[in-house]
Amino acid sequence: MKWGIYNMNQKTDFYKDKKVLVAGGAGFIGTNLIKKLLLLGAKIKAADIKKEPQLKDDRIEYLNCDFTKKEDCQKAVKDIDYVFMAAANTSGAAVMEKTPLVHVTPNIIMNSLMLEASYEAGVKKFLFISSNTVYPVSDQPVKESDMKYGDLFSKYYFVAWMKQFSEVLCEMYTKVKNPMKTVVVRPANSFGPYSDFEWETSHVIPALIRKVVERHNPIEVWGDGSDIKDFIYVEDLVEGMILAMEKIENFEPINIATGRPCTVKEILNAILVADNYQDAKIVFNTSKPTMIPKRLIDASKAKELLGFEAKTSLDQGIKKTIDWYKNI
Repeated sequence: MKWGIYNMNQKTDFYKDKKVLVAGGAGFIGTNLIKKLLLLGAKIKAADIKKEPQLKDDRIEYLNCDFTKKEDCQKAVKDIDYVFMAAANTSGAAVMEKTPLVHVTPNIIMNSLMLEASYEAGVKKFLFISSNTVYPVSDQPVKESDMKYGDLFSKYYFVAWMKQFSEVLCEMYTKVKNPMKTVVVRPANSFGPYSDFEWETSHVIPALIRKVVERHNPIEVWGDGSDIKDFIYVEDLVEGMILAMEKIENFEPINIATGRPCTVKEILNAILVADNYQDAKIVFNTSKPTMIPKRLIDASKAKELLGFEAKTSLDQGIKKTIDWYKNI
């Protein structure tokens, strides 16, 4: 079935008065997701191990939860209709390079316990945010059907196996006698407001934005700047997730991406232009850790099934992110 292109400015009643849990509601994706869900009339519970949410609104019920504890997961999903699993133990390339096992155990435990608690609580649908790391090395845009278990880029081996295993867990809950519907989205690399800008844990775009805004001279870029990736502005990612939760009824992993790849050099240039940093000296440090050199993503399935297309250009997204960062 094909759907018409969906406009988030149009009114949809799907989420109106629905009880929605955003697990990881104080994080980057979770915060942006909550902002959209509020506009759609959802009754939101946000749960996170962080004590201070980034978004303050009296309409949001915040819980302090540790998703590695069964009782906290049960508390979070009580009386909930839909769960967005945006909670994850994450980091940047440096941490993944030095301690590749750091994300395996906590994420497996969190995903397992949250699925179990949601199923037992009678949740109608559970959305899991997977990753484009689950795909093998390829010079072509990867499609959902291209995922092969264990066929992974070496530096993604640990985190990607964790994501693949979590996807299998989601599928299991759709195959039991009384199934719970699960949705798996595989997003492009996301950026935007509420990103992590800390040096030790930030990803490439927030790290470069901070260096430009702080007028580093020279600006150090990890790698040679030729890495190619698909970057999606977080508001577009959230739109795709909201559509996927609403429209997908069977276990059908789906890419949420732009389909418009760019290099790290192009990203840096867009940041320099957006913040009017002229004559900046750039130093490429190839001794620093980088990840996969080329990742292209096929976004056609999301367009066909959801009517979704990312509408924010890289330049627009960069400018919005810089403006937000300079005003926090």
